[in-house]
Amino acid sequence: MTRPDVPGEQYPEHPPEKHRGPVVLRRDRREEASTTDERLLDSRGPSDWVHTDPWRVLRIQAEFVEGFGALAEVPRAVTVFGSARTQRDHPEYELGRKIGAALANAGFATITGGGPGAMEAVNRGASEAGGFSIGLGIELPFEQGLNPWVDLGVNFRYFFARKTMFIKYSQAFICLPGGFGTLDELFEALTLVQTKKVTKFPVVLFGQSYWGGLYDWIASTLLAEGKISEKDLDLLHVTDDIDDAVRVVLESYQAWEDTH
Repeated sequence: MTRPDVPGEQYPEHPPEKHRGPVVLRRDRREEASTTDERLLDSRGPSDWVHTDPWRVLRIQAEFVEGFGALAEVPRAVTVFGSARTQRDHPEYELGRKIGAALANAGFATITGGGPGAMEAVNRGASEAGGFSIGLGIELPFEQGLNPWVDLGVNFRYFFARKTMFIKYSQAFICLPGGFGTLDELFEALTLVQTKKVTKFPVVLFGQSYWGGLYDWIASTLLAEGKISEKDLDLLHVTDDIDDAVRVVLESYQAWEDTH
């Protein structure tokens, strides 16, 4: 058959097809031994279907539904990140407790990754101060589980679903010294603010001696070479003072309230 918009060009006849819901099957793909209903109702056969991509979509959907449902009525909150490897006798653990308590006293719920180390310290400080302590855990190859200071906990299979909850239900991030996970969340938040996917979202880097080198590199390399702008650098606030960190969070939240 000749295409009317291209003289002389041939294109094939419309091939035979079979519809499987929104999916269209053509040619040899049409040949199926059973229907979708039959496969659903038949209890026989292998169970490997629970590991297929379409089934994973439902699991992903379920994680979002559970997360949204559990966190929808959480009051204003701040997410605090930090290393799971921080020991309880380390000064950073006591620092985490103080930050959790300070946020609780300022009227913020505290969200962490729910694990041990710095995350436990922050949850503990918030709980001890009478605040709302939240942990969003993640399934990992090694057993971890939610720390005992979490008041409301949600466990996730997928990092991206968990990340959405951190961003959606927080008014700010505070990053204690941490590793790849902390850096991952830090730069994701910065990217979302830079691209205006979320509104003003302060990111506090707590610990000048730990984060100062990273901040200096961002300023001396990324900014100097034009890879980011001055206003992008302003999204980061480095401090060693708990009151200063809480002030940044409060001022940003007040500015958000004033415009909403």
